[in-house]
Amino acid sequence: QVQLVESGGGLVQAGGSLRLSCAGSGINFSIYAMGWYRQAPGKQRELVAVITNGGSTNYEDSVKGRFTISRDNPKNTVYLQMNSLKPEDTAVYYCNAYRGGREYWGKGTLVTVSS
Repeated sequence: QVQLVESGGGLVQAGGSLRLSCAGSGINFSIYAMGWYRQAPGKQRELVAVITNGGSTNYEDSVKGRFTISRDNPKNTVYLQMNSLKPEDTAVYYCNAYRGGREYWGKGTLVTVSS
């Protein structure tokens, strides 16, 4: 059974930082591309950052220079370091694993940034 479990969300003031973690189990974690998505109230889910199985990264424009995605394959974990947080970063953040048309999702962790 595949599980992706996010943690690290919470309430933070604007300008603050949070680090999200996503622990995977039941999959060969190292061969999957891992992504962080977010969904704000009333909006569609959007891709925030992705890291390939080779370690290449890509970011949504609004988070470039503020967020950093990384992975630790021996720990089956992907991270999202979020700095200089803004109220518009408020959303539920979801972890995603993707490979060859097969994908898995976590249940999400809520990030709330107060102004």
